[in-house]
Amino acid sequence: MAISEKSFAYGGTVLLALFLRSAISMHGHSGEGVPPMYGDYEAQRHWQEVTVNLPIREWYRNTSDNDLMYWGLDYPPLTAYHSLVVGLAARKVNSSYVELHESRGISTPEHKYFMRWSVLVADLLIYIPAVLFVMRAVSRLVWKRASASSENIAFISTLLALIYPGQILIDNGHFQYNNISLGFMLLAVAFIITDQNVIAAIMFCLALNYKQMELYHALPFFVYLLRECFSGKRQSFTGKIASLIQLGFVVIITFAILWAPWICSFDSFLAVVRRIFPLARGVFEDKVANFWCVFNVVVKLKEKFTNEVMALICLGTTLLAAFPSCVHLFFKPSKVNFLYSLINTSLAFFLFSFQVHEKSILLVALPVLLLTTVETLASQWFALISVFSMFPLLEKDRLVVAFVSTMVVYGSILYIISSIYGESKPKPNAGFSKHLLKFSFMLSILIATGLVLCYLYVKPPDNLPHLFSLAISAYCCVHFLGFYCYFNCRQLFRNTLF
Repeated sequence: MAISEKSFAYGGTVLLALFLRSAISMHGHSGEGVPPMYGDYEAQRHWQEVTVNLPIREWYRNTSDNDLMYWGLDYPPLTAYHSLVVGLAARKVNSSYVELHESRGISTPEHKYFMRWSVLVADLLIYIPAVLFVMRAVSRLVWKRASASSENIAFISTLLALIYPGQILIDNGHFQYNNISLGFMLLAVAFIITDQNVIAAIMFCLALNYKQMELYHALPFFVYLLRECFSGKRQSFTGKIASLIQLGFVVIITFAILWAPWICSFDSFLAVVRRIFPLARGVFEDKVANFWCVFNVVVKLKEKFTNEVMALICLGTTLLAAFPSCVHLFFKPSKVNFLYSLINTSLAFFLFSFQVHEKSILLVALPVLLLTTVETLASQWFALISVFSMFPLLEKDRLVVAFVSTMVVYGSILYIISSIYGESKPKPNAGFSKHLLKFSFMLSILIATGLVLCYLYVKPPDNLPHLFSLAISAYCCVHFLGFYCYFNCRQLFRNTLF
């Protein structure tokens, strides 16, 4: 791909990504016209109201001006700082957007434009550049060098990541800023691949301090960076210890800067931690495609166990599920094993951890998309199922048309790419298994589509009003358990290709 052709192709990809995001922004959002809480859109706006009008010490505390029962801040400090920046811009545009108490539930078209633009700005400044950077780094890792093939693969992977419907529908439709935490995480991965571990540590600290759900990825980063400190063949023992101290210092300083307003007082620090990790919500809320929600059909977990006991069970199960991948990464550290471990650990957290949301599947989908060059069918299969798993949430937000349109665009581009770049001849003795996999993939997507149609057009029995939402969750959960087994096997037992 020549330089001019490459620039044109990437420019067109970015424009397509922005067009899709802008188009989805014209649809409904979480809680639109549904008082008294109004949904995630109002939560994000309310945090702007709180951070702009109240002193920092009150951001996470229940006061007469900050009712924590009404969308109290429950994300780490970097989210609060981002809310402050956007809130200051909102006050500059129109002070009514963040007026204390009086701005609750505001839903004017002008305010919606402002909020939608704030997400697009985050896409442009953080998420899209991060995808461009990391996909190029991954393709060069896989192909060992820059070449025409690696450039083509990098472009295809970038295209599929930028138009992945899940992230677009949640951030630009439902309304959140996952693009910021995911963008920092992707930048951290890119810096790991390019051997800039100190910068990678800073980027991941930023991701973790924006959304605590980045704990899904924390173990692989910790294990890989720790192992890197002690694996340098040219370093003396003193040099290895120095590398460890340097990384530890960078992490501590980054956290200290971000948490500075709260670390001087134990009570203030504890108030933030309690907001970030609330046990009162229970093991799950809505129907989510993880193990506990599906298992709850058989054993009523919320009736059988207290939240505290259930949290300990979830913690133990999650760590046990993540253990094989992390141990393998420690003893066989490689950048490709690190990428697989990101998938396997985040899947373990999604399937077994406490208080999982439907949207959390994005934390698995992005690492899976990083391996599009290696796991072509599996990555795209996972991407589609992950979006299906969020359909009940998206339907509540009146995003059915947006769901269908983005899935059609994504599926069409997948078909075009597979037609152009698909293998013309199967490998010897691999023809049957290849066709069986393709048949399984098509059948899987067909059944998922059927469940969505049932959810929309078939009335469930009166005594089972949530039948189809639970069926979608269970169906997708079975897939995610299968993907957990598959990607773990790929990390632990695959042939040494890299």
